[in-house]
Amino acid sequence: MAKGTPQLEWCIVRLGEDHNWWVDEVSDPVHWDVDGLSIIDPRQVAHIIDLIDPLREFGFDPDVFERAFIAFRITKDLGKGRVRLARTKEPLLESEEKLFALPDIIDEENGPYADFLDHITRLRVKLLNDLFDFEEKLTVDEVEDQLREAQNTDFIEGKAVHLFSEITAILEFVPAGWENEDEEAVAKNAEDDEDDLPEIEAGEEEKLKNDASLKWDDDDDEGKDDDDGAKKKDDDEDDEDDDEEEKEDKDGKDDEAEEEDERPSRTRGKR
Repeated sequence: MAKGTPQLEWCIVRLGEDHNWWVDEVSDPVHWDVDGLSIIDPRQVAHIIDLIDPLREFGFDPDVFERAFIAFRITKDLGKGRVRLARTKEPLLESEEKLFALPDIIDEENGPYADFLDHITRLRVKLLNDLFDFEEKLTVDEVEDQLREAQNTDFIEGKAVHLFSEITAILEFVPAGWENEDEEAVAKNAEDDEDDLPEIEAGEEEKLKNDASLKWDDDDDEGKDDDDGAKKKDDDEDDEDDDEEEKEDKDGKDDEAEEEDERPSRTRGKR
């Protein structure tokens, strides 16, 4: 179904026990089967956009993404974990509003959502081949086979596969045995980003150090403490000097008193 057709104008969704959102009712039951139909919530939309970001340098096409989803905004909280959504023409990649995204799966084999999955799978393969030194280049068929095997396992176990999980399985795919290398590559990219920061010349660095406007309050308090300590030290030294002077004055007076006591005795002796 083309996104321009008016049939699907609203839907009612519910929050499942798995903390994912599922569709309960739609305005177009003729074309849409709500049995097991999942919808991507705003938090998941933001996460998908973050995962897509590294694919931009490998040729990611935003139009393929926008065609793959039908955007909805919340119009009413129905209570008990159910919400009514209304269709909007806001682009998911550019909108600042928190929107739900319903993958357009009317034609599961050749529709816009199928094209989107094929697009991100090919770009993910390009990214992995660029990131890792495989003995043989990873192929799209190999990735699709491994993903399909995991989906078949969930189907056999009776698990309902949410479309968000289907998308992130592709965008986070790493071949078996290369998981640790992927973590190291992420860490290395983070280090490279730090290395890209501009270096400050020695003269400029010294100038910044001496810039009082860039000092924290703690530095000011520390300087204040140093000044207070120095002042206290000077006061203590002044007190010690005063004590010494008082002691010397006292000793001098004591000596004079002793001399006065000795004079009469010497006079009496002469008589």
